[in-house]
Amino acid sequence: MVEPIGDREIMIHHIALRTRNRSALCDFLTLLGLHEMRSSAYSTWFRAGACVIMVERAEATEPATDSASMELIALECNSRPERDRLEARLVSSGVTIEDRSEHTIYFRDPDGRRWGASTYSFAD
Repeated sequence: MVEPIGDREIMIHHIALRTRNRSALCDFLTLLGLHEMRSSAYSTWFRAGACVIMVERAEATEPATDSASMELIALECNSRPERDRLEARLVSSGVTIEDRSEHTIYFRDPDGRRWGASTYSFAD
């Protein structure tokens, strides 16, 4: 085991998502139920539990998001009915549910990033 660097485990501070269409990605995050914290000409911040998701304007020279990637950003749903309500909201807004497992639904944001909404518990 690696020696800890502080008095608690490391936590995710923020995730920065780069996009050429900030308004579409921000609308998507709002659809997921995330709340906007602040916005500037360069970025918009959303609260996701203890983490912040920053939506930043991508430069024209940056590569596009790989829409074939299976990397995943998974959100926690507290119950199956909560996940089902989110699924219904997504589908009614035109978002395709591309796969599912016993606990998780999988879908893509407007840039093609893979997202999930899961009821799986990591409880010890």
